[in-house]
Amino acid sequence: MSELLKNKKRIIIIRLSSLGDILLTTPLIRSIKTQYPQITIDFLLREQYQDTLKLNKYISNLYLYKSDLRELNDNSYNLIVDLQNNFRSRKVVKDLKAPTLKFRKHNLDKFLLVKFKINMLKNLHQIPGRYANTIPDFKLDENGLDIFLPNDIKSNLKDELKYIGFAPGSRHFTKMWPIEYYIELGKSLSNDGHIVVMLGGKNDKKICKEISKEISSSIDLSNDDDLFQTASDLQQCSAIICNDSGLMHLACALKIPVLTFFGSTVKDFGFTPYKNHNLILENNSLNCRPCSHIGKSSCPKDHFNCMKKLTPQLAYNNLKELLT
Repeated sequence: MSELLKNKKRIIIIRLSSLGDILLTTPLIRSIKTQYPQITIDFLLREQYQDTLKLNKYISNLYLYKSDLRELNDNSYNLIVDLQNNFRSRKVVKDLKAPTLKFRKHNLDKFLLVKFKINMLKNLHQIPGRYANTIPDFKLDENGLDIFLPNDIKSNLKDELKYIGFAPGSRHFTKMWPIEYYIELGKSLSNDGHIVVMLGGKNDKKICKEISKEISSSIDLSNDDDLFQTASDLQQCSAIICNDSGLMHLACALKIPVLTFFGSTVKDFGFTPYKNHNLILENNSLNCRPCSHIGKSSCPKDHFNCMKKLTPQLAYNNLKELLT
């Protein structure tokens, strides 16, 4: 038990963005509340990610960055847990004037791994565990990620059909499995009787449409960043094929098996599927990986073998294993 939390009455956790990073805070939120039920937990995040925690039963108040900052000053916090730890969150912390714990981001270790392939991260926990380490002597429970959906949300998909979800989007090119590979895999799955479902937000609509038009009987359910609708549709899928992205973590929160591709990034950064049935495909034969800890707009070596060597046939064979 953490001595630090024993006498705390009200705390605020700060993680402003983004979808995956915020979902990865949910084991910490739940574990604090279940171990210390007397603590009121508030959370501060950006407005566009509020649905991630809007219905989270372990949170008392959800505050939005910028619009709700003045309200925070009216609260008497015993502790701030800053999991963002950047100049924006530090400004909030300074104004609140309460004892603060800051997430260690291991920036030097990430730099050493990317630039010199010196790996000081390999023995660290996944990101939820690293978040928990921000609080001295605190341990997480054994459960996975949380996402709570409205009772009235309905999926666009029918029950009991053989759906496989594709989430081909990502913010960075080097984290994206090639479009032509998704198409080839989708055709193989369609021939097997599966229905491929395209999933993604506003920035993924173009790529989802491009892939869907090449796969017979596929369904394009990409939308304008409606997280609840995407989650409801995801629940009807037997598995999701995805990149290292926020939707990978959403699938984990929904307990949907994931097959995911790691290209320019590596598992040691900690953003792997958390406590969920998964298979990670990556090319470990390259000495240029990782070339970035967040992804790049193009391959620095111009070969992109971190993704291109992960063939559709390899993905197909591993998906069969994942489904069984």
